[in-house]
Amino acid sequence: MKIIVAIKQVPERDAQVRVDAQAKWIEEAGLQWALNESDAYALEEALQLKEKHGGEVVVVSAGPERIGATIRETLAKGADRAIQIDCADLGSRDALGVAKLLAAVVKPENPDLVLTGLQSDDLGLGQTGVILAELLGLPHASLILHVEKTETGLTVKRELEEGWFQTIELPTPAVLTIQSGGSKLRYATLMGIKRAKTKEVRMVRAAELSINSAPVVILERVALPTSQRSTQMLSGTVKQAAATLIEKLKFEARVL
Repeated sequence: MKIIVAIKQVPERDAQVRVDAQAKWIEEAGLQWALNESDAYALEEALQLKEKHGGEVVVVSAGPERIGATIRETLAKGADRAIQIDCADLGSRDALGVAKLLAAVVKPENPDLVLTGLQSDDLGLGQTGVILAELLGLPHASLILHVEKTETGLTVKRELEEGWFQTIELPTPAVLTIQSGGSKLRYATLMGIKRAKTKEVRMVRAAELSINSAPVVILERVALPTSQRSTQMLSGTVKQAAATLIEKLKFEARVL
């Protein structure tokens, strides 16, 4: 079973970000970078399937030279090899443009299964995986928490709203976007780190893929959220005030 896992390198969650001078993106100089969280769960799902059924896990990632460190991390955790798409202008490409890059290198591999994270921690669009499925002409499902291989294809568990779940069957090959939290993530072992140094990382230059990179969605401006304070006095009995407070926390502050 050949499984392709598409990953993205994103700023660490605790990183202090600043908007760049053109207000088109964040200032990347001095940032620490990490594997996108839901992509880490996609990798873990692939590794568990490989351990149960055998096969190969191939990691694919696009970005500037620095993504090599994150690719090596995935190899240290158990991926067999990787394809690195050298693309210095990844930030200027929309979800369709990124999916085209991935599709160009995934299709010749003829995988049995393609896994991506549900969404990236930086942009959070949640579109690249499903667009990739369309470009490859493969069936897909999103919000996946667990995957089981069957004699006829796959059985997957999807997370729905309000604590509901759905189990569906798909044929293979297929594309799945993986939700965070479906399994426990593994750490790279010392032996895994040593082995990663000898595993193949094939470099592909984005310019050589002959892909139309003109975006259909343009990011016009990036801005940090503004903080504001307001005070509201809640009237009524203690019970009424508590009910009103819960409603405001749920639907206005969105913290519950």
